[in-house]
Amino acid sequence: MLERRAVVKALVARRKDLLVVSGLGSCTYDLAAAGDDPGNFYLWGAMGAASLIGLGLALAQPKRRVLVVTGDGEMLMGLGGLATIGVQQPANLAVVVIDNERFAETGLQKTHTAHGFDLCGVATAANFRTVQSVRSAAALNAALPLIHRAPGPVFVSIKVSPDRPPFVLPSRDGVHLKNRFREAVLGGSLG
Repeated sequence: MLERRAVVKALVARRKDLLVVSGLGSCTYDLAAAGDDPGNFYLWGAMGAASLIGLGLALAQPKRRVLVVTGDGEMLMGLGGLATIGVQQPANLAVVVIDNERFAETGLQKTHTAHGFDLCGVATAANFRTVQSVRSAAALNAALPLIHRAPGPVFVSIKVSPDRPPFVLPSRDGVHLKNRFREAVLGGSLG
């Protein structure tokens, strides 16, 4: 199985002006571990909302690529967001689910994906243009160009080990995060 930190690092390795919204908990820790950046919008709450925040950002910034990095637990909570994204069809949005088949923040209980629930099937039914399931390093390497360049909406589910690496906590100062992200978006000065 893939290691989550290595996956997230690969997702943002060549980010340029990519805007990234991370789901709460482990995905935020993973994104911070890959390197704090003004173009990162970390969610500290609002479970289930990462994909919809990404949608709003993609619609507001149609010339910028927007990447949502969220977990399977959060995606399961926000399945309706996939339907809304499918209706809106933002060409610049990619949603990546880091699927460890666990609710990591509450004790590693198994999620529905551990019991066969198919998030890619839901994304396909929601009319995403590109849908991929990734279970190997080779498949991840093949998916990266799709995530960063294919016309969206793009949905990729990446299976990772349920191991929990040490927390890397970005700032929890919401005003600071909002202001620096706004500057990154409007000022065009991404790190």
